[in-house]
Amino acid sequence: MEYVQEAIAKARSQRHSKFDGANATGESKENKVQDLTKITYSETKIQKLNKLHLERERVITALSSDKRAEPYRQLRTILLKTFREKGYQSLALVSADKGAGKTLTAINLAVELSKEVNQTVLLVDLDLKSPSIAKTLGLEVGLGVRDIIEGNAEVCDVLINPDLERLVVLPALKVEGNTSEILSSPSMIDLMHELEKKYPERIVIYDLPPLLNDDDAIVIGGKVDAALLVVEDGVTSKEGVERCRVLLDSDNFIGTILNKSE
Repeated sequence: MEYVQEAIAKARSQRHSKFDGANATGESKENKVQDLTKITYSETKIQKLNKLHLERERVITALSSDKRAEPYRQLRTILLKTFREKGYQSLALVSADKGAGKTLTAINLAVELSKEVNQTVLLVDLDLKSPSIAKTLGLEVGLGVRDIIEGNAEVCDVLINPDLERLVVLPALKVEGNTSEILSSPSMIDLMHELEKKYPERIVIYDLPPLLNDDDAIVIGGKVDAALLVVEDGVTSKEGVERCRVLLDSDNFIGTILNKSE
């Protein structure tokens, strides 16, 4: 557990300065808000989604008038109110273990948030050992986050608009080996700064790895404004939830989402 404690201490010490070590030339949040009711993507690749695939994968917020999406609409209202009151921009979704539905929750929430007029959303896959955002949406991916970190691609080369207004996805390809070194690198911090500061009105959602597997999520968790814990009903133990709450930064932990409940 020593490496975990070191990761927690490092993440929390960085939390208060957030991007002090990054290039501070980003735009101010006080910039004039753009009209985002209609966006034309000139550099970002556009891929059309398959409705049948979305139905199979349960991306319900991308389907018209699906009553199952009501909890996401309620969550959208709560999050937008909180983010606007506190000036938040970035949100991490985490879980205790695999299989809790964290990624699907992140996708459905991102789609639902992007339905808000004048609100753009960027969904970033940082679960580098098991990335699944692109697969769940049915997107074809040739480049990922790691390519940007290692200087082999620009952000615009990797971004994909899934043919939904005001939503852009930054996918990842599976990475073998020590992913925490990638996530804790100065290049990763610079990338987060760029993603969040280029468009101050944008909400950035990070899909992070499970908390109890390694320290990957802890490394990034200290750099976001807010974090939500996805709990699998009847599977995630009370002890697991408590361990996650200890590992998460108490300053930015805003609540839990009960998933797969009847």
